Amino acid sequence: MLRRSALVVLFIGSVLIWGVSLSSAQVGEGSKLVVYVYESFVSWGPAKFIKTEFEKRNPGVEVEFVATGPSREMLARLVNELISGSSPADIFMGEINDVPRLKKFGFLVPLSERDIPNLKTVPKELLIDPDMTLIPYEHGFITLVYDSEKLKPEELPKTFEDLTQPRYTKKLIVQNALTSSVGHAFLLWTIYSYGDPGYLEYWRKLLPSILTIQPGWSAAYKLFTRGEAPMVVSFSTDACFNARYKPLLLNDQGYRTIFGAGIVKSTDNPRLSRMFLDFLLSVDVQEKLPDTEVMFPANSQAKLPEKWRTCAVIPPRPVMLPLNLVAENDDRWLDEWARLVITGR
Repeated sequence: MLRRSALVVLFIGSVLIWGVSLSSAQVGEGSKLVVYVYESFVSWGPAKFIKTEFEKRNPGVEVEFVATGPSREMLARLVNELISGSSPADIFMGEINDVPRLKKFGFLVPLSERDIPNLKTVPKELLIDPDMTLIPYEHGFITLVYDSEKLKPEELPKTFEDLTQPRYTKKLIVQNALTSSVGHAFLLWTIYSYGDPGYLEYWRKLLPSILTIQPGWSAAYKLFTRGEAPMVVSFSTDACFNARYKPLLLNDQGYRTIFGAGIVKSTDNPRLSRMFLDFLLSVDVQEKLPDTEVMFPANSQAKLPEKWRTCAVIPPRPVMLPLNLVAENDDRWLDEWARLVITGR
């Protein structure tokens, strides 16, 4: 049982968080594709289906998903490996706010519709990265999610300020912004709402409401569904997974999150990697995402399950910081946030 009196903050030691359509005949027998991805994509998501179908359509090819941690932990692993000299990764799958760090080192290949034909199905508003180094494959909105069997509608906070009230002491589970894309997005949401440096004062007031800071979404959500706390930072579509868990839109907002995949420049399999990204954007894969990732597909031609008409919530006021602003300030924001949650100052 989790000790409710402790604020658990899990950090990673010495982490550096800081054109053509191809046929399988062009890929040699015994080719292997290594994909770095966040752990929930494998444990909860469509990785098994993607691996099976891609290998079936491309005989002699093996897909290996490497998912030893949450998204930003996998980003740190990739950065550390490439700085040290090499990485086995051919493809990296992560969140759009990873792009500034990856561009800083020039680790991903710029892409186009010529490289990835299915890219033409992606709405322009999801193409945040002008160089297309991270191709969107799914998107959604970060919100709070609450247990409707633990909290009644009249007991819910409606604003960020409400969430700091004493009645919500130890009632919220959040993710580590250094290691989790969800935790990172929630931090950016508070910066959007309170500005810089105002977000730091807000987090000082928020700390008493936090039961625990977990390394990633999976760990946080497991504690939430075990009843450790009645609220968690998650997604506005969670009710599609279980109607008991409902989105809670602070300030009527949700923070837009876009997940994408890119090709690592050092890959020995550039053509196979392009084939994989095109398959990732295919209708066959995209229509699996709502039921496995509980996210909106990026392919505009993919059909949503019928129940999503009622269970999937699009916030009235979607918000997102400009990517160039994140690029300029993210390292400092993360350093300041980490210092605050460790020391309380």
